[in-house]
Amino acid sequence: MPGFFDTKIEFLRGVGPQKAALINKELNIFTFGELLQHYPFRYEDRTKFYKINQINGNLEHVQVIAKVRQLETVGLARKKRLVAYIEDDTGEMELTWFKGIQWVAKKLLPGAIYIFFGKPNQYGRKFSIAHPEMEPLTTAQEEKSSFQPVYPTTEKLRVKYLDSKGISRIMATLVQNAYPQIQETLPDDVLRRFNLTAKKDALKQIHFPDDPERLKRARFRLKFEEFFFVQLRLLKLKLTRTEKFKGQVLTQIELLNQFYKDHLPFDLTNAQKRVIRESYNDMRSGKQMNRLIQGDVGSGKTIVAFICALIAISSGAQTCLMAPTEILATQHFEGLKEFADMMGLRIDLLTGSTKKSVRKRIHGELLNGQLHILIGTHALLEDVVQFQNLGLAIVDEQHRFGVAQRAKLWAKNKNYYPHVLVMTATPIPRTLAMTLYGDLDISVIDELPAGRKPIQTIHRFDKDRLKVFGFMKKEIELGRQIYVVYPLIEDSEKMDLKSLMDGYESICRAFPQYPVSIVHGNMKPADKEFEMQRFVKNETKIMVATTVIEVGVNVPNASVMVIENAERFGLSQLHQLRGRVGRGAEQSYCILMSKYELSKDSRVRLDTMVRTNNGFEIADVDLKLRGPGDLMGTQQSGVADLLIADLSKDAPILTMARDAAQALIQEDPNLQLPQNAMVLRQIKNQKKHAVNWSRIS
Repeated sequence: MPGFFDTKIEFLRGVGPQKAALINKELNIFTFGELLQHYPFRYEDRTKFYKINQINGNLEHVQVIAKVRQLETVGLARKKRLVAYIEDDTGEMELTWFKGIQWVAKKLLPGAIYIFFGKPNQYGRKFSIAHPEMEPLTTAQEEKSSFQPVYPTTEKLRVKYLDSKGISRIMATLVQNAYPQIQETLPDDVLRRFNLTAKKDALKQIHFPDDPERLKRARFRLKFEEFFFVQLRLLKLKLTRTEKFKGQVLTQIELLNQFYKDHLPFDLTNAQKRVIRESYNDMRSGKQMNRLIQGDVGSGKTIVAFICALIAISSGAQTCLMAPTEILATQHFEGLKEFADMMGLRIDLLTGSTKKSVRKRIHGELLNGQLHILIGTHALLEDVVQFQNLGLAIVDEQHRFGVAQRAKLWAKNKNYYPHVLVMTATPIPRTLAMTLYGDLDISVIDELPAGRKPIQTIHRFDKDRLKVFGFMKKEIELGRQIYVVYPLIEDSEKMDLKSLMDGYESICRAFPQYPVSIVHGNMKPADKEFEMQRFVKNETKIMVATTVIEVGVNVPNASVMVIENAERFGLSQLHQLRGRVGRGAEQSYCILMSKYELSKDSRVRLDTMVRTNNGFEIADVDLKLRGPGDLMGTQQSGVADLLIADLSKDAPILTMARDAAQALIQEDPNLQLPQNAMVLRQIKNQKKHAVNWSRIS
């Protein structure tokens, strides 16, 4: 029946226009297809009945068969409640209702036997259930055994009898009507290879499972399918890009060899060499490179990017590097200018604050090819910035740039799309990377340069402050510098955090003999820059700051990072902040200060920081704690489209689904074979609601 799943839910028996309007508004569900994908979030085992004397406070829910001995109303006005005393052959317990008292009183008859279901609460030696579900006992019910689905609902829906049970009733009607209409979406060989349940049976079992094993298989099937189509779309994008977008062939390595021989200040790690090799293979392949380089803070991504730039320049092309902030762009410029000067290359910096006369000169030198490398911020995207031959575009901290902005870089070369190298110091768990950046080739720099000592991380409570001050003093006497980071700028009534200003004053009192810098987001850029420079030049020994220093300050002499109220920071932020120290050869330290009472998640975060310096391990823990949505801001990434699969828990299923999608694309890139007709049909159906999965231009 064409269009069955596009039918509006008001035409489903038991719904009607009023309830449909409420479901539209509250759950954003409009059609049969969308309602069918409103999956239960847990299941209640209604197969087991407890005797009253078997009930204990550890049980999540209990189901009892009991007789109503007596009903009474207790309390007055707002404190009024209905209490039912029920009993079986092992004991008695109470049931209480605070709302809908008259309705419940009419339904319950003293002397009658009912099935009651709910969460038991213990008061002294007695147990009670508040607002239990109830129904009169019949022979059919006693024999009925089922896993009851529990659906997400809202307060407004509950008022209209669309609680989980109400949704379950209309879902039963829908599943019955939909079952014959559900078509298979995966090819037979994929079903066989991964031993997957048929689509129609999976949808039936996910809503009304016959037993735990079938429920498990249904969940596996639906998660697999979700991941499969996400990966298929990404792999198709990648295929289209590599076939359609020709890249400039960049094969010359004279400058690279010269740099290696005469100017490289340290030995590259094996990981850096591997990533350079992977990038070089892309750049000479004739296809446009789209590569993401992931590497922890301090792993040496920038030198890798510079070496890739040398390949482009040797081959007669220009390079640009785009950074999200002026501080970071300036830092890249200062770091790379030294190398460019050694190699006799022209390099320049273009930001919002570049003077008009300098801009004019830069524009001219770009067009006539005199300028080899241009580093800058969003200013690089302006139409007036035109290159003679842009061969390589490097984007730093990619998650701070949108797709449209990156696409503008593509337009900077009329003959070929420039090769794109994206760098991030935010480690992304493999599952998330496969989903967000599945159309990119990913390289990982997973080694730190030789001579770098791992940062020692210590967790201290507020009561240890004097000890921490003593340690800071010792480090300053050894000639080192210290960061102290606070989460807030001013006192907030809602959050009892030590404010930055209080912290600054107490640091000045504790260290009267040393000059102290202060930097926060509300300062004017010039003042901020002035304070930063004082610290960089070692004129001040302690920098008190908010998280503005998270990205882009490189002070090799700073060896201690003290993070106040560390429990208030996310894991990735703590890891980024820690990366501000440990940039020189000296042993560096990160001290996490927190109050004594910590939530379970805060404790996990702080323990993880103390235990490991591995950014990928930290990212995995972060993904488990926060979920993919918070981690990457999913609204732009499409991860929010996952209805049942979970990136933090379902990595093995994702890997299987990607393998299956890859095999299918290799065998049948355009999905023309008859056995893949259902896959093509499903992709076309999904396109109606598609998100732009290609987050990287």
